[in-house]
Amino acid sequence: MIGIKSYGAYIPIYRLSESELARAWGGRGGRGEVAVANYDEDSITMAVEAAIDCLNGTDRDIAEGLYFASTTPPYSEKMSASIVAAATDLRDDVFTLDIGNSLRCGTSAIKAAHDAIKSGSAKNILVTAADCRLAPPASEFEPVFGDGAAAFLIGGEDVAVAIEESHSISSDFLDVWKRAEDPYIRTWEDRFILQYGYSEKLGIAVSALLKKTGLSAKDFAKVVYYAPNARSHQRMIRQLNIETEQVQAPMFDSIGNTGAAFAPMMLVAALEEAKPGDRILWANYGDGADAFILHVTDQIEKVRDRRGIKRHLESKMTILNYEKYIRFRNLMQGEADRRPQYISSLPMIWRDRKQVTPLHGGRCHNCGNIQFPIQRVCAYCQAKDDYEEVRLADKKATVFTFSMDERAVEVDPPRVWAINDLDGGGRIYCTMTDRDTEQVEIGMQVEMTFRKIHEGAGLHNYFWKCRPIRVS
Repeated sequence: MIGIKSYGAYIPIYRLSESELARAWGGRGGRGEVAVANYDEDSITMAVEAAIDCLNGTDRDIAEGLYFASTTPPYSEKMSASIVAAATDLRDDVFTLDIGNSLRCGTSAIKAAHDAIKSGSAKNILVTAADCRLAPPASEFEPVFGDGAAAFLIGGEDVAVAIEESHSISSDFLDVWKRAEDPYIRTWEDRFILQYGYSEKLGIAVSALLKKTGLSAKDFAKVVYYAPNARSHQRMIRQLNIETEQVQAPMFDSIGNTGAAFAPMMLVAALEEAKPGDRILWANYGDGADAFILHVTDQIEKVRDRRGIKRHLESKMTILNYEKYIRFRNLMQGEADRRPQYISSLPMIWRDRKQVTPLHGGRCHNCGNIQFPIQRVCAYCQAKDDYEEVRLADKKATVFTFSMDERAVEVDPPRVWAINDLDGGGRIYCTMTDRDTEQVEIGMQVEMTFRKIHEGAGLHNYFWKCRPIRVS
């Protein structure tokens, strides 16, 4: 039996409301909001968050592969999955794979992982899906697009959700697309693409799957499916001949359409409420469609302690004005840094890779003290080259002291520097993100989060920042 052993998700802390968009551009504002990635987040950092949530309490060495699905990878010629694997601190011999160029790449990655395990080439594969799509300002997509990520550990033992059957179709239908040189997506007339694209292709995949298995809509406790917007999602209820109470809420008004991560994130939300014995119909659309029949097992009770969707939704901050959103999205040219410091050295990044990406510190074998960065000579007992590497990214910390730099050229000023005492020993100096500067204080509890630090030498430079503990 092959299926989902564990799941995780991530929703950025910031929200942009429809009412604020209405203020910026005129018109009538609704009551909904969309999740917006912070300026130091992208599809890689969100995938890392979801992967860490998925692996909570799991031996990360069991993952023999990591698949990263996204239509918005930071690099076009550099594997994003390898960065996610390193930051998640997976073993060095893990197989990594990027899957993209379609909004159904998340479910395509699940299908590929399932088939790899079925063939015997791997026992456990971690699948991540994340997107951070940029909507054209003042467009119909701006109040719809949201940011987020989901992750699933796929395996053949101790399965919480069995993948009983699946069916996929491919289609060259052009509805939404983006060329390499385009900053925003392109699309065609709404009625045409919904009728001959989304409605037709998703319906064909689901109907073929039900015919293959002999099941009908009434056999499912929950039906989870992608839709480009709330109206088309509502129409699909009638087309699939399902009851409203069977349908998983699509969260358009709380996080928005998160692209390649949308169907996976809706599945995570469904699994948070699922009971052993439930059968779930899960379908996704994009250049064709994928449809799955899932069966929940007793193992689902062992993976309830995830931040997932529900607990991330409980933690949020509002972007008070559209101008701040413009800065977050880099939609205008700002002032150059008067004190340039963004220099990248590939040899240094490679030499310190275990400290930079998975955030390893050193624990002295002689005295037991933890130090970051790793020191060849222990500052406490002076033992030389007698230490082991330990993972610090999962540790909580307490702010020992901090400062705020008002003069730093910062997307979200001021820049907050913090010295933090890590639980279990060790101290780390880093910047603080996802914070309300009026709430920052000595003694506050923080946690580590993988973020973009700066651009330099043509690179996206990543490291770890601290943030106030978001969810207990």
